[in-house]
Amino acid sequence: MRALTHSLLVALILPAMGLAQEASQQPAADPRVSIKTNLGTFVIELNLERAPLTSETFLYYLRKGHYEGTLFHRVVQGFVAQGGGYTPDFKEKPTDRSVANESGNGLSNQRGSVGLARTGEPHSGNAQFYINLVDNVALDPNPARWGYTVFGRVVQGMDVVDEIGYQPTSAGPPGTFPRSVPVQQIIIEEVKELE
Repeated sequence: MRALTHSLLVALILPAMGLAQEASQQPAADPRVSIKTNLGTFVIELNLERAPLTSETFLYYLRKGHYEGTLFHRVVQGFVAQGGGYTPDFKEKPTDRSVANESGNGLSNQRGSVGLARTGEPHSGNAQFYINLVDNVALDPNPARWGYTVFGRVVQGMDVVDEIGYQPTSAGPPGTFPRSVPVQQIIIEEVKELE
């Protein structure tokens, strides 16, 4: 009887241990971030495996509250919508961290993908990001030059992103941007990580 009880316990415990071990080996899901604007909300999913440095830098600025109250300050129809760097009075928000260019990670600047904005210097990206409104493979790297790092994609609310992309634009206030500034300000009101 004792041997039978022992066998039953082993038969019940070992599979349960295997399931627990299997669950602990599963990779964590990529983080999702909700971005609420005055035109609606969309959700992006970051790609920690392919763009770990860029994703972590984006989360760093998110956790600091950097993005709240910033604009989509550059919208080019049929190209990109860019934001995360300027306040409604067109003051650039300070940043304290740049990230190495990860554009060779195999992710392409396809419609709905999220990339890191930068200057002409390849490793100058920090907080500003853009969303591709169409396929923009010309932003991908090639053997002769660095590209623009894709680190996520819109997984919900692409209709909101499209509405942002269709906004009329003009020049910004004197001394700011000569073109591509939405006439109606598009304000990022809240950015939060989702469970």
